[in-house]
Amino acid sequence: MREVKKRDGRIVSFDENRIREAINRASAEVGVVDEPLVEKIVEKVKSLAEKRSLDVEQIQDAVERELMKSPRKDVAKAYIAYRHQRNLAREAKTKDILMSVINAEKNEVTLENSNMDAGTISGILQKIASETSRTFADNYLISEESLAAIKGNYLYIHDKDYLPTRSLTCLQHPIERIFENGYPAGGIRPVKHLRSAFEIMSLSLNVLQSEHHGGQSLPAWDKVLQKYVRIAYEEEFEKASNLYGFDINLTVRDREIVDYEKKDLSGIQDPFERIRQHSINATVDQVYSACDSFVHDLNSLRSRAGGQPTFSSINLGTGISAEARILTRSLLRVILKGVGDGETALFPIVIYKLKKGISYGPGARNQDLYELACKCAARRFFPNFLNLDSSFNYDEDWREDDPQNYLHEVATMGCRTRVYENRLGPKTSVGRGNLSFSTINLPKLAIEVAIETGYLVDQTPEGDSRTYIFDENKNTPEHIKERVDLFKEKLSLMTHITAKQLDDRYHFQAQAKAGQFPMLTGAGMWNGSENLKPDDKIEAFINQGTLGIGFIGLAECLIALTSKHHGESDESQRIGLEIITQMRDDSNKYAELYQHNYSILATPAEGLSGKFTKVDRKTFGEINGVTDKMYYTNSNHVPVGYETSIRHKAEVEGPYHQLTLGGHIHYVELDSGPIK
Repeated sequence: MREVKKRDGRIVSFDENRIREAINRASAEVGVVDEPLVEKIVEKVKSLAEKRSLDVEQIQDAVERELMKSPRKDVAKAYIAYRHQRNLAREAKTKDILMSVINAEKNEVTLENSNMDAGTISGILQKIASETSRTFADNYLISEESLAAIKGNYLYIHDKDYLPTRSLTCLQHPIERIFENGYPAGGIRPVKHLRSAFEIMSLSLNVLQSEHHGGQSLPAWDKVLQKYVRIAYEEEFEKASNLYGFDINLTVRDREIVDYEKKDLSGIQDPFERIRQHSINATVDQVYSACDSFVHDLNSLRSRAGGQPTFSSINLGTGISAEARILTRSLLRVILKGVGDGETALFPIVIYKLKKGISYGPGARNQDLYELACKCAARRFFPNFLNLDSSFNYDEDWREDDPQNYLHEVATMGCRTRVYENRLGPKTSVGRGNLSFSTINLPKLAIEVAIETGYLVDQTPEGDSRTYIFDENKNTPEHIKERVDLFKEKLSLMTHITAKQLDDRYHFQAQAKAGQFPMLTGAGMWNGSENLKPDDKIEAFINQGTLGIGFIGLAECLIALTSKHHGESDESQRIGLEIITQMRDDSNKYAELYQHNYSILATPAEGLSGKFTKVDRKTFGEINGVTDKMYYTNSNHVPVGYETSIRHKAEVEGPYHQLTLGGHIHYVELDSGPIK
């Protein structure tokens, strides 16, 4: 079979009619018809294609040569002009995109990443590189099957611009490794003081952001910092003793501190007790100041060539020592206060871990911190809350008296990404992350099924925009079952394509050298990267990470299949759970087949929801309840505009969480802040 390589790298069957059409178009420009010449040239090109595989440019070159040899030089001239115009049109599309970046226009290209100011010099440079990189990925790195799914609006590859760099998505920092061992290649010595620990945290998050294309998170911020609070207290005790003219009283200094709370010194008569409380007061001030500077740094420093702040997250809440508690209390107070003129800090995104009897609940040591976290969330939207006691987050190896129990606690990114289960190594969040993820457009598949089965009927008036309406006579239980069964077949195929695309990207990423990630591997920040040499391949450790198969628009998908979304129909809820369960089961099957940590992700991309919808509306028109809004509903959420109770929304969305272990979130929208 004769094959042709297209400009985007796809291999397609040779189509001689394309040659006829092109020559006839050029002939029409000069007002001639020469069928014998057309057929002669077609046969000549066919004979060339029989001998070897040709690409589009080679075919067009051959047509041009044959026309120039013929008596019809006028047709040849028209063909050459048409070919040149087509090349200009292709280049113009790229030019238009790049000029919109250069001119700092506000459009879906420049606004794609809400964390990056594409109007700054560094932002413009990065966006130009980004758009060029996407084209390279399409032309050389993505399979024909995946590319067809992308162009068909079925699939979206996240961070495709970073695909050629082989970078990874995100990381839960084992920051204690740098604290304890330093990072000699970066001139960082082991940490001995609280202020140094905070400075190294900021540095680590910022530098490693540049070695990843996603976020950076600290999985147990309060617990890994707590010993440095104690060191700060002892340093303050020594300074206070010298100030008061006493030797250090170790008995007083080392007495247990129940809580670091500031108190007035005027009522304390015992000099050693005054020194102790003076030291506690100074430590409280030092911790608060360090937290304040830390938050300021994360909102002002720029990573990735200065294009955007570090997308940083902090997990805390289960540290119950006095030192861990003052850290959590201070950070929450800083977040509550705001930055600048009182604006809400974008970063770090704080995640408060809920563990009954520890971080919340009657008699819990940190119940007061939980209440402060709730107050902070009501005013500042953060922290998010992570339930460690849920069936899928619970770890039977967690022990309260284990100083490293955080290794058995789930930690998440602020964007909701969850990394914990591990079929290829220890189950933990620490020192692991996501490698890449891609998202499936569920409504597109459902719309096609509805059209194929006659549920959506084309009622487009002649010459008017596309119009589809639902035929409610075809909405019986039997019809719905037919549609759902066909949808599941299509979804299974798309899940297969997505899993293979992620596997392809994984194998490309795995060929990167450790030296391309100097701090990540030099400081051993990914589990298994500790002993790699600069020229070693990162395939030695990256399979500890996860590959995410995401989805958008379950609500609109269900409307296209059943006429109702899962928030308004128990039957639609049952079908919705069947759909996502199938995705979970398929991902487990591919995890076994390809030996990766696949997981289903409730995709958090609001911008993507709009992109999918925009294309589908152009294809199918405004379908009531499906494409009639500017965006599809994120992942498995109940539509934002649907009026319901907080409890009902939780009851509907909650069951999906055990199926979406790559990450999920539940939220409610209120008319006003829940503030007294």
